[in-house]
Amino acid sequence: MCLAIPARIVSEPNEIEMAEVDILGVKRHVSLMMTPDAKLGDHVLVHAGFAIQVVDEEFAAESLEMLGRMGIKHADELDAELDGSDEAAEVPAS
Repeated sequence: MCLAIPARIVSEPNEIEMAEVDILGVKRHVSLMMTPDAKLGDHVLVHAGFAIQVVDEEFAAESLEMLGRMGIKHADELDAELDGSDEAAEVPAS
């Protein structure tokens, strides 16, 4: 089974349709070639380095919450664990 992860576009696409996205606090460059209508601030589903669908903020938030219940952590939570903190950092709402 394949999994697409919700991400928010945080930079304008460049000349080859690549843009930076934020996935649970981690920044990655992905191709927007399959989602030509996607723009800065939109939420997209990312699979294998490609944004494959534009989704609304509510769907993205629900999906990320579900991933959290499955044990997938936000980068801030992982940083807090690595720093030896007893409490995980509070994850800001997207």
